[in-house]
Amino acid sequence: MSIVTENDVLKALSQVQDPELRRDLVSLNMIKDIKITGSKVTLTVELTTPACPLKHQIQRDVENAVLALEGVESVEVNMGARVPEDKKITDLAIKNIIAVASGKGGVGKSTVAVNMAVALVQCGAKVGLLDADIYGPNVPKMMGVHTLPPTPQDKKIQPAEAFGVKVMSIGFMVGEGQPLIWRGPLLHSAIKQFLQDVDWGELDYLIIDLPPGTGDVQLSLVQTVPLSGGVIVTTPQQVSLDDAARAVSMFNKMEVPILGIVENMSYLQMEDGSVRRLFGEGGGEQLAGWAKAPLLANIPIEESVREGGDTGVPVVVRDPNSPSAKVLMGLAMSVAARMSMVVLG
Repeated sequence: MSIVTENDVLKALSQVQDPELRRDLVSLNMIKDIKITGSKVTLTVELTTPACPLKHQIQRDVENAVLALEGVESVEVNMGARVPEDKKITDLAIKNIIAVASGKGGVGKSTVAVNMAVALVQCGAKVGLLDADIYGPNVPKMMGVHTLPPTPQDKKIQPAEAFGVKVMSIGFMVGEGQPLIWRGPLLHSAIKQFLQDVDWGELDYLIIDLPPGTGDVQLSLVQTVPLSGGVIVTTPQQVSLDDAARAVSMFNKMEVPILGIVENMSYLQMEDGSVRRLFGEGGGEQLAGWAKAPLLANIPIEESVREGGDTGVPVVVRDPNSPSAKVLMGLAMSVAARMSMVVLG
């Protein structure tokens, strides 16, 4: 029987590609801790995100490649993850900052941001959620948190925490129902404080729920934060698409990579199995084509999504087997994969 070596294993795995990054696992430095005991090979695959949507496919491909080697009778593949860091982010222990934006209000931007953050935690990532929506800071209600924990003396501000997500919101600074009327410079200062003076700890992803629109406030915020990427939320109807296109242009102007487009309220599934498209059809796909970015998700209209937001228990927790929750989980994985592609080039 031939005796397999570590070089044999690496050579075999140099033919296995990460399907999304389209590079082999060896050149990506994903193969770790190879151990050979007789005819058994044990190794670790270190993915670029714990939310990798193709995790099981990669594991199978690795197993098959190593088992094909002469002298190998069994393979044990351990799956790990180390999220690559965006080098633009300095002075923070945050690897990636992702903005969720929309051209107009009422399209479900905060719902997407909240569920995406919780879904990433469920996948094993360390996640923070910053609610910068001065017009409607709904994240505290949607996450079921209403106050910040006490700040120890001479320490940074402690974020709230819900469902494993660290949460900070402009909503914590004003009473419920009170209007918050800020201009760009004041928001600029507040966001800077939220980034530097909040004890976020080490995060794989900080999700920022941006205010809707593309005016002075939004531009000031995008200029303030070293964004790694952006996600644009729209609905299928034309008026929403027109406004979302402005958000795309804003990100392009500020050289923020667009990770993809999300079409919310895409369709309503009827009891008889038919589908009603209340707000039109194909809008998200149209915007994605114009933006030259992928359409990441079509989220259906479901009562459980609304109930999750109203009760402070996001649908990915409240009703994880619902169609909308499954789409939102897939969205989180796609965003994480796209973010890795951008950072690794």
